[in-house]
Amino acid sequence: MKKAFFGLLFGIILFVSSSSSITYAANIQIKVDGVAISSDAKPEIKNKRTMVPLRAISESLGATVEWSDSEVILVKNDMKVMLKLNSSEAEKNGEKIALDVKPYLKNNRVFVPIRFIAETFGCNVDYSGSAVTVETVPLAIDGVPIKALQEEYHMTMGGVVQQINGNAYIEAVYRIFKENKGEKVEAPEHYSWMFTIDTLGSYYKNAQYDFLDHEGNSIVRYDVYSLIRSFPSELLTGYPELLIHDATADEWYLFDDQARQSIGRFIGDASRNGFLTVIKDTVV
Repeated sequence: MKKAFFGLLFGIILFVSSSSSITYAANIQIKVDGVAISSDAKPEIKNKRTMVPLRAISESLGATVEWSDSEVILVKNDMKVMLKLNSSEAEKNGEKIALDVKPYLKNNRVFVPIRFIAETFGCNVDYSGSAVTVETVPLAIDGVPIKALQEEYHMTMGGVVQQINGNAYIEAVYRIFKENKGEKVEAPEHYSWMFTIDTLGSYYKNAQYDFLDHEGNSIVRYDVYSLIRSFPSELLTGYPELLIHDATADEWYLFDDQARQSIGRFIGDASRNGFLTVIKDTVV
């Protein structure tokens, strides 16, 4: 009888202890640049370390995620981090780094220690009660800190203006423009927001990207234009498919579709993770 009683008591203690641990973990709020990270997997505490879903935190810090078997590779600019599931060792640009807690898989989500990931990518981490705040370094253009990236695009009827406020996303898009400028070219003869230009060699403005300072002034602006293909292909020979207009310097360059798609992915990630705000939507 005593054995049964103590066994039951021990089980109750384990249950209460486990339940309180889960409750505490569920109450942790992760913020990056003041924005609460949204994920279907909640942060957890393991061995007194805050563990977070890998993809949500990596995207919010501007890192891309690649998989190879049980190994995950995070890449941002010139930083490359390699992690292995259930391994206490990571690699940072080839250097071996010891981890306090091993990355693990739970409910098809990989969990990683937030401090290691954040500090690896040059961010500050602050703990206050059940809140963990990560601050990234803002992009500066010619010494001017950038507060937001504003994207504007038009549809057949109406248009959308939206802003991205996460520093990592802003920097990533800026680098895409800077690093993927092709050969400098002359301005096309015909270009417009309107898609109905019926002149050979006309270009349609897909989107406008303004990098705004803290007062809302545009420091740099890039416009992306695509060739209107309303003529037979043989007549369009010699006309580039994509161009970017550095509106600040009033210069035109070749651009490529892969770079344009990368911009779209980063903005999609920003929207999914709560870093995008629609300022104006007149699409009908």
